[in-house]
This record gives sequence, C-alpha cells and structure tokens, in this order.
Amino acid sequence: MHTVYLSLGTNLGDKKHNLVSAIKEIERRIGPVRAQSAFLTTEPWGFESENTFLNAAVRVETELSPNELLRVTQQIEREMGRTQKSSVDPQQSKVIYHDRIIDIDILLYDDLHINTKKLTIPHPHMHERNFVLIPLKEILLTKDTQQ
Repeated sequence: MHTVYLSLGTNLGDKKHNLVSAIKEIERRIGPVRAQSAFLTTEPWGFESENTFLNAAVRVETELSPNELLRVTQQIEREMGRTQKSSVDPQQSKVIYHDRIIDIDILLYDDLHINTKKLTIPHPHMHERNFVLIPLKEILLTKDTQQ
C-alpha cells in the first residue's frame, strides 16, 4: 500500500457537497481515506473570480501507481462536471486558471519524486499556496481516522 496526500478545491455550486462527493469517490475508487482536514474557505489564487473556494486535504492508502492515481482523479473530476483544466498561455508562459466544480491535485505519493510531462510529485506549487499547506499540515499531524 502507498500513502498519498491529495488536495481538493471547489468554487462552483454546492461547494460542501462537491467536496463530500469527491471524498466519497476517492474512498470508493482510490482507497481508504485515513485522514481528512477541515474544510477551509479561501480566495481564488492565480486568477480573479467572484467565487470563493472551499478547500481540503486527505491522506489515502492506495494500491494504484502514480499514473493510475492521476487517471482516476482526473476521471472523478470529469464525472463531477469539470470541463476545463488549467492551461498555459504560450504567449505569456503563464498558467490560466478557471472556476471549477472540483479540483483534485496529487501533493505527495510516499517519498517519490516524479517529474514527467503529465505528472510532477511532489506538487510543484504546493509550497506557494496556503489553501494547500494549511489543510495538509492538519492531516500530517493527525493519526489515522480509520484503523
């Protein structure tokens, strides 16, 4: 079994329902959720929006490989209604972010370091984002919620 840390965020629709639904799908498709942070309301980061975010982090045990984990998290996002992923503006070399029903980012996967075109672990920007660090710190210091 592998230990992974995921960050979740939403700023559209019933945000609490979106996070709860995503966590249920993570548990069903990825593995047992061993710790979950409180939900944190935050301002948009990297773009302007009138919608605040609700963020959380979870620690999950999984048998999935890193690439399988990425595939499943992206599938959950799509099935929950996410239509746009962040993209890079080639003229400005700047990431373009969008409002989203759900965003699931892989923060950590055991002690692995991966840097491919499709996947970077640890997440390359997590240290810049309090909406990731605050929930992550909470579950790093928490014992498993399930035995």
